[in-house]
Amino acid sequence: MREPKKSHGINFLENRGKSLVLNKSNKNDVIKILGKPHITSISSDDTWIYVERLITRGKLIKLGQNVLKTNNVLKLDFNTYGVLVSKKTIYKEDMKKVKYDSSQTSNSVKEKSFVNGFLSSLKQKMYGKRKF
Repeated sequence: MREPKKSHGINFLENRGKSLVLNKSNKNDVIKILGKPHITSISSDDTWIYVERLITRGKLIKLGQNVLKTNNVLKLDFNTYGVLVSKKTIYKEDMKKVKYDSSQTSNSVKEKSFVNGFLSSLKQKMYGKRKF
C-alpha cells in the first residue's frame, strides 16, 4: 500500500537544480527547467527562491499525524546580465540549525484602550449572569 503524500512546490528540486550550470545557465534556462520562481528577493530581482515540500502520513507511533518528509529550498543568484552566479540548496536538516530571534515586538494597534477594556468587562458582567 502506498503512503499518502501531499506535495507543495517543485518535485525533485535537487535533481533539477543539478542540471543548472554556474556561469553558463541564465534566467531563461532556469525558467525552462524549474518554471517561474516562487519567491524573489525584496531588494533585487536577481535572487530567486524555489521550494519543495513533501508531507506524508505518520506511522502508528505518531498516531497517523502528518510528518514533514522533505523540505528543500533552492536559492539562485544572478548577475546583472541574468547569468547564474551562485546556487545553494538548503535541506530540512540544515533548517534546524537556523537560530531565530526570541525577542517580541509590541503591537499598539492590537492593544485595547482603557475605555474599551472597561466597557467590555461591563458587558461581560451584564450578560454573564443572564439565564435563557
